[in-house]
Amino acid sequence: MTIDERKISNNTSVIQNLILENRGKLSVSGVLDVLSFDDQVVIIETELGLLTIKGEGLRINKLSIDTSEVIVEGDISSMNYSDNKNTEKSKGSLISKIFK
Repeated sequence: MTIDERKISNNTSVIQNLILENRGKLSVSGVLDVLSFDDQVVIIETELGLLTIKGEGLRINKLSIDTSEVIVEGDISSMNYSDNKNTEKSKGSLISKIFK
């Protein structure tokens, strides 16, 4: 995928906000689902891809699917986006490798 194709594919009408307060409280809008969580990693499916939040003592303080918002509290050390498409492809290839 070229840079121009990325700009076109990322130019969507979706608005997503990430508000990090003092590395202790993260508010995320545009949430579709919480895929997994524990006290060190929270994986959230958003309209713009998978968001992985890492830290210590993480907990989901608020989850509202109606308003598409999640609030994560704890000692947040990193946030990382990944594409849904790339994740689905890697899952498919892993499953196909297992069942060969």
